[in-house]
Amino acid sequence: MLKRPSASLAFDRDSAHADGMGALFDGQGTNFSLFSENATRVELCLFDDAGTTETHRLDLPAMEGGIWHGYLPGVTPGQVYGYRVHGPYAPAEGHRFNPNKLLLDPYARELRGEIAWDNALHGYVVEDGDDDTPDPRDSAPFMPKAVVVDPDFDWDSDRALRHRWQDTFVYEAHVRGLTMRHPDVPKAERGTFQGLASKPVIDHLKGLGVTAIELLPVHAFANDQFLQEKGLSNYWGYNTLSFFAPQARYLRDGAIREVKEAVRRFHAAGIEVILDVVYNHTCEGNEKGTTLSFRGIDNASYYLLSPEDKRHSYDTTGTGNTLNVAHPMVLRMVLDSLRYWVQVMHVDGFRFDLASTLGRESTGFEREGAFFAAIRQDPVLSTVKLIAEPWDVGEGGYQVGGFPWPFREWNDKFRDDARGFWRKDGKIPEMSERLLGSPVQFNHSHRPATSSVNFLAAHDGFTLWDTVSYNDKHNEANGEDNRDGHSNNLSDNMGVEGPSDDPRVTESRERRARAMLATLLLSQGVPMMLAGDEMGQTQDGNNNAYAQDNETAWIDWSAPREGLLSAVRDLAAFRREARLARLRFAKAPDDTEDDGPVVRWLHPAGREMTPEDWQDGGLRTFGADLSLPGGPRLAILLNAGDAADFALPEGGWQLRIDTARETVACDEPAEATATLDWQSVQVFWFTDGDSEPRDGGIVD
Repeated sequence: MLKRPSASLAFDRDSAHADGMGALFDGQGTNFSLFSENATRVELCLFDDAGTTETHRLDLPAMEGGIWHGYLPGVTPGQVYGYRVHGPYAPAEGHRFNPNKLLLDPYARELRGEIAWDNALHGYVVEDGDDDTPDPRDSAPFMPKAVVVDPDFDWDSDRALRHRWQDTFVYEAHVRGLTMRHPDVPKAERGTFQGLASKPVIDHLKGLGVTAIELLPVHAFANDQFLQEKGLSNYWGYNTLSFFAPQARYLRDGAIREVKEAVRRFHAAGIEVILDVVYNHTCEGNEKGTTLSFRGIDNASYYLLSPEDKRHSYDTTGTGNTLNVAHPMVLRMVLDSLRYWVQVMHVDGFRFDLASTLGRESTGFEREGAFFAAIRQDPVLSTVKLIAEPWDVGEGGYQVGGFPWPFREWNDKFRDDARGFWRKDGKIPEMSERLLGSPVQFNHSHRPATSSVNFLAAHDGFTLWDTVSYNDKHNEANGEDNRDGHSNNLSDNMGVEGPSDDPRVTESRERRARAMLATLLLSQGVPMMLAGDEMGQTQDGNNNAYAQDNETAWIDWSAPREGLLSAVRDLAAFRREARLARLRFAKAPDDTEDDGPVVRWLHPAGREMTPEDWQDGGLRTFGADLSLPGGPRLAILLNAGDAADFALPEGGWQLRIDTARETVACDEPAEATATLDWQSVQVFWFTDGDSEPRDGGIVD
């Protein structure tokens, strides 16, 4: 319950401290701290419960090391607040202070209200067209405000799950998208963390064998003005406003305890929670963007500025600005945010959007740079799951395979080569590498074979079903005349663009989708599946649904394709049973350097692949004879072409997986020659003639 501050509210100078950032309640009052290296004065503004009326304005009384701070007795959880920061308005020097603008605390844990787009949110007079004149209008009526929070929560013995990477199966999902159309989630809970962690959703994930849910951004983000003007909204959330507060619309009652309750439910079900985080840029845009927080607090510290002209932002993200993580206090803010979500909110890891930006220093991308070094030595962050999106739009930004341990990386080479192989482009040499965890990219610097996060589809691009249903993107609903989104989808509509009532087309699409899912779940590395791909989710050919907060992007639970559902369940169960994923990269039979898996590549004629076979552009079928130390010997056969016979290696084999069937799990003795149906995968377990599968070494 909010205790109303008295009219004579005053700072207690003896209790103030600069060692904790943000608004920290200690049971008796709240300490407020804000970093601004170049400010000359900082005002704390307190508001009523609704955040509409300013009740107090007080100067933070102390500053050390650029941290302005003060302690207010009697200010308790629920108090709404913001800041006004004074300093030079000198755009040519990189400074854009304007105390007429109410600013959001970068460490705000909870927000009240939303952005109401108005020209007053700019630090300059936007109507003049240039940014030389500071804007005199008060932005407070249009700004969300920060809220002091109570950190107490009964975690009921909740603890980190720490699933091994080789046991991990990631499911990429959206809080709203996963639940808005689920018939068994109560309507009041749809689109919120309560609905996300509801029993129907958790039961579905457990049934698939998922061990981690990776959520698109849940940090508070701005809903872009240009999208609102077109009747659209920012759906994905890659437009961060606050790195600590959750997006308010994902909270049914507005309280952050709902996030904690959801994490606790996932943990009880054995599912880890990974957050997609955006520390490379913010929602304030370029130098002519809005002044909501960082720009008005200290533009020259929080953002990278052009070395040629500090008036301009230095943009490596394609969004207008780049967060200056090379600055020690900005880096501290990012690390504090990460630790907060681990220690206070109990999440299990992070996927870093445009992570190449985080490694940019004066010499370019540095895999041993300050950001990665800080995380690797941190006793909290170094122990959680860390996944990099290994690219940005700047020069030298594509860095797949270039990140240091313990980071894992999204591997778009897996996506592209798997799509190309199954649409009959050839690519057998490339596909063999993807099956083994992409050793060319990742087998260096003591990195494990779980470094590659393999995926067929992600939020950005076609869904798996659209990959087999559309040749071209169809993004007209985004209002950009279909110019947005990339065109290199490596897709194949199987003869009909979009939906088809032809059962032959549908069967072809399902057959290929099952084979592709098998490729994902039978490969070394860490599999990640896009939410809905297990049911045949379509976005009607939209490959850039960032603005589609509607049925285009929401998961349709009404008519799942049971063949795909059962395939994912069976394949994930087989992956666990065979202990398929390993930390060591596979080696050739004559390599005796270590005790990792051993692989021998198979031609359908029954011999080992020759150099000429690898260059055979017409070959569509090949296999891997894989021996796993302490585990089984497997023959994994892939056929991207027409039906074909495949001579198995000598010995007894048992057929365990056949994606030509709707129920792909099998348990049948195999003949010496296997018959692979068109567009299918078969997996055999070595038995040496016994009735039960057994472990065994490679037969030379």
